[in-house]
Amino acid sequence: MKAATSIRTGPFSEEQTASAAKELRESLGETAHVALAFCSPDYIPHLQDFCEILRVDGHAINVLGCTASGLIGGEIESEAVPGFSVLAISAADAFFPVLEISEENAGSLTAEKAAPKESSINGWVALTNPFSFDTDSWLSNWTPAAGGVPVVGGLASGGSSGEDICVFLNGKTTDCVALGIGGAARFVPILSQGCRPIGEPLTVTRAENNIVYSLGSRPAYEALESAFETLSEKEKATARGNLFAGLAGTEYVEDFRPGDFLVRSILGADPSSGAVVIGGIPRVGQTLQYQLRDATSADSDLTGVLKHTSAEWGTPIASLVFACTGRGKSLFGGASHDTKAIQNILGAHPSSGFFCNGEIGPLGGKNCIHSYSLTSALITSSHPRL
Repeated sequence: MKAATSIRTGPFSEEQTASAAKELRESLGETAHVALAFCSPDYIPHLQDFCEILRVDGHAINVLGCTASGLIGGEIESEAVPGFSVLAISAADAFFPVLEISEENAGSLTAEKAAPKESSINGWVALTNPFSFDTDSWLSNWTPAAGGVPVVGGLASGGSSGEDICVFLNGKTTDCVALGIGGAARFVPILSQGCRPIGEPLTVTRAENNIVYSLGSRPAYEALESAFETLSEKEKATARGNLFAGLAGTEYVEDFRPGDFLVRSILGADPSSGAVVIGGIPRVGQTLQYQLRDATSADSDLTGVLKHTSAEWGTPIASLVFACTGRGKSLFGGASHDTKAIQNILGAHPSSGFFCNGEIGPLGGKNCIHSYSLTSALITSSHPRL
């Protein structure tokens, strides 16, 4: 199995695209089964030419991708610049089915229709258009239909309207494209949500839709105040807008840790009623713990996840990286924090991705949409060491 990556900045040009395609072709030395491409919105009028050059000059069978507000390639994170990043993969004993999914056929198009029964799919990479596709509903239906295998990916970004965002397959725009990773190509999902729990884990005892009224025997707002008081004065000064609610992915945990929660935004709080409004639907009996997001927590969480993955899997053949638009320079104060950590801890390898409007990754046996997180799909042919 081989992989190669190329990243270019600047507006679309046939010469620049052909140069990247040639670089990928020469690096692989053979036909690429698939190439994943992420490009800035100004490439939309040129998508057919862009994909055709990658297919012809890059010898790629399928080119799939989406628009991006920021590009990831190797150790590089290029935010808010024109350009593109591409990852090409070739493997004789691997299986890479590609599904073009629309909002209309999302309920009926299943993983089984893409992959022969004798072929084992180890995971899926999904790219979706948040303006035209209900990703959350699709994941709810897709996950059990696909046998519970992990899905990693991102919601396309690049602008504030549907005209500036798209998902594409071989130059044609669509609502969603899903790439299966199977056969000899193993699929290792990574999720880092960039938060740490604060306060106590408490049981939701009263909730209506996305409004939490009580946690244990206390009003939800009172529990939020208590969690806030556990912070240092420095943390309190920067906590505004960085406090979240964590919903436990499973209750079968004795000691909850950062990766055990589905992190959701706090949309509002009312001291008089004691209610806290969150960007998710909690259920009565579910554990909720408030979370703090900051650069230190995000760095610690990602480093821990990567070290554990490195110990188990070693250096991957390739990786796809999906980072929230709220990470990068705005969170860490400098460029390429996440990509440098990935390359330094996992070892140098071809990698590509983009800054997303939402990240897709598994948690607690379910595939979910995350925010302010980083998800990644590692592709390898090795067996786990542990």
